[in-house]
Amino acid sequence: MARISTPCINVCTIDPDSGLCTGCARTVEEIATWLKFDEPRRQSIMRELPARRRRPSAATQPPEGG
Repeated sequence: MARISTPCINVCTIDPDSGLCTGCARTVEEIATWLKFDEPRRQSIMRELPARRRRPSAATQPPEGG
């Protein structure tokens, strides 16, 4: 059986501000449907993850108008 690519590092906590897992930077929906994605789709998401990790969460951004 082929091994399924995954960015999971077993640190499974969803950041409430960004909606992303603090371990792998995937959304809850991506995590839940990961096994249903084909390998090209998984690779596409995995290429996006470094940029997601660099984005500041909503909690670190200054409030609007202030």
